[in-house]
Amino acid sequence: MLFRTRLRRLALTAIALVTAVSALPPAASADSRDRNDQHPFGGGLSAVIRYTEYGIPHILAKDYASLGFGTGWAQAADQVCVLADGFVTVRGERSRYFGPDAAPDGSLSSATKNLSSDLYFRGIRDAGTVEKLLATPAPAGPGRQVKELMRGWAAGYNAWLKQRPITDPACKNADWVGPVTTLDVARRGFAVSVLGGQGRGIDGITAAQPPGQAPVGAPEAAATAKAARELFAAESADMGSNAVAFSGSTTASGRGLLLGNPHYPWQGGRRFWQSQQTIPGELNVSGASLLGTAVVNIGFNDKVAWSHTVATGVTLNLHQLTLDPADPTAYLVDGRPERMTKRTVTVQVKDGPPVIRTQWWTRYGPVVTSLGPTLPLPWSATTAYALNDPNASNLRASDTALAFGRSRSTDDVVRALRRTQGLPWINTIAADSKGHTLFTQSQVLPRITDELAQRCSTPLGRVTYPASGVAVLDGSRGDCALGSDEDAVQPGIFGPSKMPALKNAPYAENSNDSAWLANADRPITGYERVFGSIGTPRSLRTRGGIEDVAAMAGRGRLTVADLQKQQFANRVPAGDLAAADTAKACVALPDKSADLKQACDVLATWDRTMNPDSRGALLFDRFWRGLTASVPAAELWKVPFSAADPVRTPNTLNTASPGFARALTNAVAELRTAGIPLDAPLSEHQFVVRNDKRIPVPGGTEGLGVWNKVEPVWSPAVGYTQVVTGSSHVQAVGWDGGHCPVARTLLTYSQSSNPNSPHYSDQTELFSGERWVTSRFCERDIWRSPALKVVWVRG
Repeated sequence: MLFRTRLRRLALTAIALVTAVSALPPAASADSRDRNDQHPFGGGLSAVIRYTEYGIPHILAKDYASLGFGTGWAQAADQVCVLADGFVTVRGERSRYFGPDAAPDGSLSSATKNLSSDLYFRGIRDAGTVEKLLATPAPAGPGRQVKELMRGWAAGYNAWLKQRPITDPACKNADWVGPVTTLDVARRGFAVSVLGGQGRGIDGITAAQPPGQAPVGAPEAAATAKAARELFAAESADMGSNAVAFSGSTTASGRGLLLGNPHYPWQGGRRFWQSQQTIPGELNVSGASLLGTAVVNIGFNDKVAWSHTVATGVTLNLHQLTLDPADPTAYLVDGRPERMTKRTVTVQVKDGPPVIRTQWWTRYGPVVTSLGPTLPLPWSATTAYALNDPNASNLRASDTALAFGRSRSTDDVVRALRRTQGLPWINTIAADSKGHTLFTQSQVLPRITDELAQRCSTPLGRVTYPASGVAVLDGSRGDCALGSDEDAVQPGIFGPSKMPALKNAPYAENSNDSAWLANADRPITGYERVFGSIGTPRSLRTRGGIEDVAAMAGRGRLTVADLQKQQFANRVPAGDLAAADTAKACVALPDKSADLKQACDVLATWDRTMNPDSRGALLFDRFWRGLTASVPAAELWKVPFSAADPVRTPNTLNTASPGFARALTNAVAELRTAGIPLDAPLSEHQFVVRNDKRIPVPGGTEGLGVWNKVEPVWSPAVGYTQVVTGSSHVQAVGWDGGHCPVARTLLTYSQSSNPNSPHYSDQTELFSGERWVTSRFCERDIWRSPALKVVWVRG
């Protein structure tokens, strides 16, 4: 009966589409008639794409393969060059096309040069890693519907390449753009999955070679712990996010509300892309996808909305190997030698002979000699380090996202997480139309319990684990294996029952700190250190976010409009804590120069926001950066942190610190050198350039604690150049009892990277003006769009 109902709905929808398209003005449908004279749901893969304002596609298909086809076609239309560049990366061919010494854009790995990127991804390719994951039966491997989506995505991308000319100058006529396979799409998903694990150590994996005759020193424990803590800190990441869900007890409608504000790079392969995906009677979801992904990663449907924030869980651990005295490529486990696996990898190089390198793998994972330039892990005659990344066995993230899109409640979201267990490095925050909320840190983490770390940490690990959550276990002991949870879909990870979670709180918020204060009135405790810390200082963004959303929940009667106001409040928590004391102490400084006197006046009258017209925001930003970089956190405040009052402490700026006056005078000098007036409005100096036009960008930096986070690049000669990361796909979603969700969205950097596209900067202009896109979710709203353009695409 259900099958027949779905068929009937599909037939009615198809008839309605044909009727509606025939009634459209010629400009709306001529593009389709020229290419397709058959029914859009005819043989083979096909989809109907309805474009509305700002180039947002609403993709309608009869099955998952066809939905993937439409998604791949539409993504290629907007982002073909960025997508093609990513496929060159995961095929290990960057050196062949761009030379071995050039740097990748960093979107799919931490490699500093093309050669190391290629050595890693060619090694993954030669080992058949992704093929094995695709062949793994669900739930440990990807499900059939996700495989169909990936197959369709590749076919849609290839169809666009065949049917349309490339106009983007970034890859027009480039020999590195070509067809892709389902396996290429899966490889891209693998690269995203391991970003927090093997992806952090690519240079160290590909450079690892057995030691020579010269002695190699052991890493210094305190320095390594500090480097590990900084490596995994939110303030040093190029990705972050805020999200908050409000329960029905706080809203005007008695239904849930969700504001999602992910912070991602504005260029390259980790951009989001907007769409709506519909299979009548089966799936109807709107939101944003990471490029190259065939599912909606962050979004909403008519019953539930969700967003993600980058989690504090450490997605890797190290095993310290005791080497065989007779052979540095063999290690001991319970006294018995075990030889490393040698992988010889060949990379084709532009204008040069192939490069051949060797990689070394163990039962725990690859040997690694560093995690970035500040965290060396030397391979000596007695010791080496192997990196364990459980997400190297996880190709399930798209299954999780697809299950979210079909969910009807936050309880369904929980069930989806329990069943698929696919999220590698993110938290989930959700709300539903019945007024429920959810926060959960359900991610794939190595099963490092505090007991295991206590029992099996090496001397190095006894320092790194408490400081950063990075466990260094004794690889010579079989009893130090990670083990398994009964409810985990793969060995060596935590099962769903161990995940920190908070259900149905008045608000649930996360700004990239640990789960502890998702709601300050209902702290989450009892989880293992690898998930994150408890009872430690929170970032200014977390503190400011909690202050804001707790006050909103306390006021009650909230609507989507209140979420929109929060997104663009641009309040500076650091300014609220320190600006008055700074201005007061500034006046008392012995330096009585005109510049410093003006700086004191500017700081005293600054409105403590990062709004476009704010005067003094830029001066305080440069002062605060210099102060926090030069003054230790323990000396910055007079009132220290208290776990009993974590949102309001530490506080009261220590203006007596020797670094205070220096930071202030340096900030004044920086602006003068760059030719920037001390009271210049922010809009003149925080911007992006699109087709030679400066577009002002509102918001502030991580260090200032601004919810609407943006990070520009500073040049001493001219000041800030362009914003490179920050707020990306923003969504404010609620329900009012009608059939359609109430949703406002913004894709801050716009749909397309092509400067010749009409959607290269249109939403960026909206973001600049703090305006929103009204989502067209229901069919009637899609068809009423004044910008409607219907395209039938088929293979």
